[in-house]
Amino acid sequence: MSDAPITSTTRSPGSASSGAGVGGPNGTTTEDTITSTKATATDQSPKGDGPLTGESKTVTRPGDRIFSSLASGSAIFITVVIAAIGAFLIWRAVPALSRNQANFLTSREWVTQKINEMAFGVLDLFQVTVLVSLFALVLAMPIALGIAIFLTSYSPKWLTKPLSYTIDLLAAVPSIVYGLWGLLVFAPAITPIAVWLNKTLGWFPLFADGSGSITGGGTIFTAGIVLAVMILPVITAVTREVFIQTPRAQIEAALALGATRWEVVRTTVIPFGKSGYISGSMLGLGRALGETMALYLILRTTSQAFGWSLFDGGSTIASKIALGYAEFNNDIQAGAYIAAGLVLFVLTFVVNAAARAVIAGKKDS
Repeated sequence: MSDAPITSTTRSPGSASSGAGVGGPNGTTTEDTITSTKATATDQSPKGDGPLTGESKTVTRPGDRIFSSLASGSAIFITVVIAAIGAFLIWRAVPALSRNQANFLTSREWVTQKINEMAFGVLDLFQVTVLVSLFALVLAMPIALGIAIFLTSYSPKWLTKPLSYTIDLLAAVPSIVYGLWGLLVFAPAITPIAVWLNKTLGWFPLFADGSGSITGGGTIFTAGIVLAVMILPVITAVTREVFIQTPRAQIEAALALGATRWEVVRTTVIPFGKSGYISGSMLGLGRALGETMALYLILRTTSQAFGWSLFDGGSTIASKIALGYAEFNNDIQAGAYIAAGLVLFVLTFVVNAAARAVIAGKKDS
């Protein structure tokens, strides 16, 4: 029906001789007309607490309130726990740092046996941690990306699930098993390649002679490859799950325009899942930075200064803490290792913050 205004007239009583009006055969019209319009629901609704009230109200269900409270409580709880961990590390590290006779951030020595003559620094530990983690990340990221693309765009259905399960199982292998495998099986097998790289590319600092034994295998080169295998399933799993969520309409639109399968991946799948790929990579980097037992078994400690070569030995922050476990019966000596753990704690935060900044920048663009 039309929503146009309806004009109605009223009829006043009068004699039949007054003539026929609009209101009826014997009625007369008045000069005043009443214009009625369609009333709105809010004007017609009664006042009160019923479903139709004069003012709109948002109804919150009990389940929503419970979930909101649990989510807020979880966020507050994890924030408090992280702050408590940081406060504990600072509290336990300050006594040792106050006795330190060397610069903690720039010194390469680590002497903590005598409490009154402590001289320890985290520079070499920090550099070894960064190099072995970045080397593992550089190796794992392209392989994980290729596996994720294959599983989501190229793999036949009968192969996708078994291959996905196999890759996911790599994440369940204990790190000590990786360490034993890397030390006893992988290191001897990779030695010819390491020797060839050292002889061929020895002019480049990364492949120059280092403090470690190339034939012995206890170098950053071996440890980094084993670490890459360890973080590979983490990056692959996150990337695969994000790539699967690519809107089907976008893929079909690209195919309808004549795009090849690779062009579909390059123009739709990868742009859609780029942030997830970066997030998965940073998650893998976080595991690499804190990895302990595998590097504890593979890397060979050395007293020589770190020279940024893949054939150097040394210790990461985590493996150094594991090596010094015997000194933890003394609070001051343990404080030196806790101070190193505080550096690793801050480094992890910096890496995560940088990753979030990169993701936020890509979303804005």
